[in-house]
Amino acid sequence: MKLKYLYLLISAFIASEITAQNTASQQVTKFTIAAPQLNSVKTIWVYLPTNYKNSENSYPVIYMHDAQNLFDAETSFVGEWEVDEYMDTLTDNESIIIGIEHGNAKRTDELTPYTHKKHGGGQGDAYLSFIKNTLKPHIDKTYRTRSDAEHTTIFGSSLGGLLSFYAEIKYPETFGKAGVLSPAFWINPEIYDFVKASEIPETSKFYFLAGTDEGDTMIPKLEEMIKLLQSKGVYESQFESHHIKGGQHNEKLWATHFEQAYQWLY
Repeated sequence: MKLKYLYLLISAFIASEITAQNTASQQVTKFTIAAPQLNSVKTIWVYLPTNYKNSENSYPVIYMHDAQNLFDAETSFVGEWEVDEYMDTLTDNESIIIGIEHGNAKRTDELTPYTHKKHGGGQGDAYLSFIKNTLKPHIDKTYRTRSDAEHTTIFGSSLGGLLSFYAEIKYPETFGKAGVLSPAFWINPEIYDFVKASEIPETSKFYFLAGTDEGDTMIPKLEEMIKLLQSKGVYESQFESHHIKGGQHNEKLWATHFEQAYQWLY
């Protein structure tokens, strides 16, 4: 698969207004919040554990990108992840899920840390600043969270996988774990030099996954990154990596394997 075609797959999300949560669990609500770092207002989806209202427990938090695709078939791009349906089955090991809506036409800008000469982007640091300095403090104030890095995960696929990995490397004091599905390392090859220059604490954890039918570069680029992490002293116990035979670059792949990613990270 050519890079141009892969780029079309990872950026062709439907820009539509949310009108209903037809398949979203009753545990899912939404709110809007100003994102001054992005000069925009973001819609945030919140999944609370089924026993949240009946307990005094505090919960780990997972920050996920592309909220339109996580909970509701009505707003998703060719199928939802069914994150809420899976989380509803848990009776322990529960978490709060925070879904951040992608910026439609600005999605590539928000989810790439570096500018690509053809596809643009490069506003990933501003997007992460919004999460760290605006959204996370609001979430920790509003809900009963376990706010330390050990209990804070950032999770995404494609461009979201790229940025989640970048966030974990750059801000390990904020994000202790990263779910990195089908990461689009190809669009920002500068990330390899960034990792080479970074210190990676022993507390960081990474879950990697990619399909064998996601193009010629997906798995080689992922393997290159894993070898780089190992050369930096990252232990095998700090990461998990899976190659899914026949897996394609789509919501079906990521939805099917969210459960195993979640279980390993927690």
